[in-house]
Amino acid sequence: VQLQASGGGSVQAGGSLRLSCAASVTTFNLDVMGWYRQAPGQQRELVALLTSGGSTNSTGSLKGRFTISRGNAQNTVDLQMSSLKPEDTAVYYCNAVRKICSIPTKTCTDYNYWGQGTLVTVSS
Repeated sequence: VQLQASGGGSVQAGGSLRLSCAASVTTFNLDVMGWYRQAPGQQRELVALLTSGGSTNSTGSLKGRFTISRGNAQNTVDLQMSSLKPEDTAVYYCNAVRKICSIPTKTCTDYNYWGQGTLVTVSS
């Protein structure tokens, strides 16, 4: 699975951006898709998740400002970001998880895939 993130850029505080992640397969074949971010000198952190069943979850501090959803195309997942703050400045990464189960061994393995990241810069 290949992921291509786009939509990053520079915006002033209070502004909005919409990131998009295009997968090489339909997102319905991926168990979970999500957005993570990594600020300079910080660890990568979860922003929001979307399951194949349509459930969403996002980091508590970002709820109400960041919304994850399926894009218009069947292979895209978007992240709508509003009321952006300088502390939202980071490289945003698209992630996908595909669970593959083996019937003979009755075990499942999660395979993680990452996009290349897109930079979001919020100025005060």
